Amino acid sequence: MAGDETERLLDEIGRLLGQDRDYPRHDTLLYAELDHDMIGESIFKDLDDRVLYRRPVIPDLPYALHDLWKAQTGTERWMEMEYLLRDGRFEVVYFHPDAIDPNTDLVERRARSVLRHFGPKPIVYPPWTFEPHELDYDQ
Repeated sequence: MAGDETERLLDEIGRLLGQDRDYPRHDTLLYAELDHDMIGESIFKDLDDRVLYRRPVIPDLPYALHDLWKAQTGTERWMEMEYLLRDGRFEVVYFHPDAIDPNTDLVERRARSVLRHFGPKPIVYPPWTFEPHELDYDQ
């Protein structure tokens, strides 16, 4: 994949994450897992004394992630990624299949990522009810 296209997709992911009207300026961590026919996104916001999990209901985010993942081939193709958005800049770390410990599950890897970027803070998850109007993302 050409570097320009990768940068474009990474910028697009940052733009999409920035559409959270409730927490637009808080540091944001996207932890994504991708494979054939599967995209899993987890979004976390650093609220200083705690980390808030945000439901991933950004309509175009899975498409941008899929395009980024699909463009990688062979040994370049990653399976999981961290995308940290802080002060208008992003950092990305890709995890390739051979670097993922098969004895740890996604929940554990994701929690370690949150700890690594935001420190030892409690993670607050919203109640398990879903009302699409609860989150106000631009369409």
